[in-house]
Amino acid sequence: MTTLPETTQRKLGLVIDLDTCVGCHACVTSCKGWNTENESAPLADKDAYGANPVGAFLNRIHSFEVKPEAAPAQTVHFPKSCLHCEDAPCVTVCPTGASYKRVEDGIVLVNEKDCIGCGLCAWACPYGAREMDPVEKVMKKCTLCVDRIYNENLPEVDRVPVCVRTCPSGARHFGDLGDPDSDVSKLVAERGGFDLMPEQGTKPVNKYLPPRPKDQDIDVLAPFLEPVTTAQGGFLGWLDRALEKV
Repeated sequence: MTTLPETTQRKLGLVIDLDTCVGCHACVTSCKGWNTENESAPLADKDAYGANPVGAFLNRIHSFEVKPEAAPAQTVHFPKSCLHCEDAPCVTVCPTGASYKRVEDGIVLVNEKDCIGCGLCAWACPYGAREMDPVEKVMKKCTLCVDRIYNENLPEVDRVPVCVRTCPSGARHFGDLGDPDSDVSKLVAERGGFDLMPEQGTKPVNKYLPPRPKDQDIDVLAPFLEPVTTAQGGFLGWLDRALEKV
């Protein structure tokens, strides 16, 4: 079995703002692209346009409709990938040492050459963050784009996980959560960031920021108000008047 380091020099991870995530799946698409087209082993896409498509993804978004007790109903988009836990059960259960946690930055990775595809790490992960590649028969997971964040051939602005770089709403943040003075740590403190399923005792590095309360000043009579104008202008107005004469 693989052992975890007692401490890590840094705790690199993501902070995801559930208030600003719009569920566009840009992070999912860019993650799939980067991890298929660059230094990582390709993520499988078997029979992509056939009757039984199968593939592997490292990042997914789940959408939920929630109804707070004293607020309007709202949709919450919940991105989820590996949380790079401090006490990662996927690492300690691995029989070959293929799963490991790096001392220098706390990132949890898989050495695919040593992975035998037993699936024990997937069973041990309480977040469902590991995925068996259906073609290569080895375990895949988020790497925090370790091949980007240290790549000095890239502009400094691009040395972040591709999901962070791509997010159009700025809902994803990357940094050292082990440093209380880092931007991500300050963001977690200011917004009340929380762990996913803390009762599991895995101490996830990634944090989530809760949705802010929505404006409750809704005009219930709005559907019954007279429209500002009833006359349609432009081409559509001409077309409407022409059809009335048919």
